Amino acid sequence: MAFSREEQLICVIARMLEGQRNISVGTNSPIPAAAALLMERLTDGWARPLLLGSSRHYPANDGGVEFHDRAAQGRVDVFFLGGGQIDGEGNINLVGIGAYPKMKVRLPGSFGSAFLYLTVPRVILFREEHSARVLVPKVDFISAAGWSPPGVFRRGGPYALITSMAVFFYDKDRHRFRLDYVHAGNSVDDVRANTGFDFDLASPVRETPPPEPDRLALIRGEIAAELAHLYPKFAAEKLGYTAAAANV
Repeated sequence: MAFSREEQLICVIARMLEGQRNISVGTNSPIPAAAALLMERLTDGWARPLLLGSSRHYPANDGGVEFHDRAAQGRVDVFFLGGGQIDGEGNINLVGIGAYPKMKVRLPGSFGSAFLYLTVPRVILFREEHSARVLVPKVDFISAAGWSPPGVFRRGGPYALITSMAVFFYDKDRHRFRLDYVHAGNSVDDVRANTGFDFDLASPVRETPPPEPDRLALIRGEIAAELAHLYPKFAAEKLGYTAAAANV
């Protein structure tokens, strides 16, 4: 069965969400949001997606403040972070490119990412672009640190890094990524050529499994319809959602 890159990434993320209950997704993150909604369907509502910006899936009275309180109380099991830069130690940069404070490019800002990196047990790094421009040897500015020195209380940190080319898992003891999967059409050499940092290799590195047919059907049907309320353009262009089809 044919599938798109976006559909494959949704299924890749969904596999990492199995067994996780409180799944939080920030704004402008349609692929992780779709994966969270998929897990809600597959677990009959046991997995709970908390989608920031959605009145249906995040009925908070105090927005970001309430969300950070939830994380501090241990009521967020999974969160997603990205970055203008991500390095091999799991550090992310959301502030800017170049020497601080006179940076050449300004990024959106950290908005509590350092706090969430410390408190959420499973943080999945997700960035579709896989290039040496994004995956760098060392970030220009550490918005959120991938690891902490001894004596710093930390219940969370990077769990995996997912891109349009591959899936890495993070070794918390060695502070390094390990390449476990490459998506169809890519090779380990392709990943190396487009990654600015060094990484370890699983034995063996496998090809990413394709989307499961039943999950693909849900994504194109119920999930696309639900996602359309928050990301109408994405649901239409990437998942083929139309209001007419939903009413059939």
